[in-house]
Amino acid sequence: MRALCWHGKGDVRVDTVPDPKIQHPRDAIIKITCCAICGSDLHLLDGYQPTMESGDILGHENMGEVIELGSDVTNLKIGDRVVVPFTISCGDCWFCKQGMYSCCDTTNPNAEIARKAMGHSPAGLFGFSHMLGGYSGGQAEYLRVPMADIGPIKVPDSVSDEQALFLSDIFPTGYMAAENAQIQPGDTVAIWGCGPVGQFAIRSALMMGAGRVIAIDEVAERLAMAEAGEPKRLTSPRPTSMTNSCHAPPTEALIVASTPSDARLRATAPLTLYSIRPRQRCISPPIESMCCGKRL
Repeated sequence: MRALCWHGKGDVRVDTVPDPKIQHPRDAIIKITCCAICGSDLHLLDGYQPTMESGDILGHENMGEVIELGSDVTNLKIGDRVVVPFTISCGDCWFCKQGMYSCCDTTNPNAEIARKAMGHSPAGLFGFSHMLGGYSGGQAEYLRVPMADIGPIKVPDSVSDEQALFLSDIFPTGYMAAENAQIQPGDTVAIWGCGPVGQFAIRSALMMGAGRVIAIDEVAERLAMAEAGEPKRLTSPRPTSMTNSCHAPPTEALIVASTPSDARLRATAPLTLYSIRPRQRCISPPIESMCCGKRL
């Protein structure tokens, strides 16, 4: 198959690599139909993530069609369309039992390396270095999905790939940021940074009942995208009004929520890939039936 492979800092190529195979009864193989480039992939491209090896397949925002199943996977069938979350979770350890799937302590075979580098180890992650499991990513024609009875989320025919794909990572990240800000109906919410996380945080804040959302960025195209959501409740200062203190990295966002009654400020910043919450609240129909209680 063809796959996007890392070969060093600033060196990413499309290579021909072996097709993935079932290695465990809980595995599935999916044919990738849609994938995305995450902002955190830039950390790999720029050489900031240790324990990458030449030939590693990138990609952790993936979805596709199930084409092969291990004998223990009974909740999926051949032909199912599924979104695959970034994290790989067993469903059986203490963390998974508590709903903290991204902290699964059984799926990263190199957890000790991660602990030494970061202070703790998350679950195994697709396409994100060997200290986080060494799992191949999905910017490829096919993907092996370990623990396929736990992670993949079935997608109904009424939802397109382009609509569902963001459930793999970026939508839950923005949603969790808004959730952590404890937004109350009528709140005024300011969001610094209107990259991908910021865009989803804006829409999540509006869904949570924010009375007004102020989107702050210096890139006109980002502000235009933000305004396209629900302009009646969204304000975006012009780029010329930006100051250096308002800058946010391209894919990050800072949210500040203020309740009119007491003017308290609550801030949250979804600045790391570990801000992905294993279980999200329901988003909105028809997405509600897909992600409520799922592993995002």
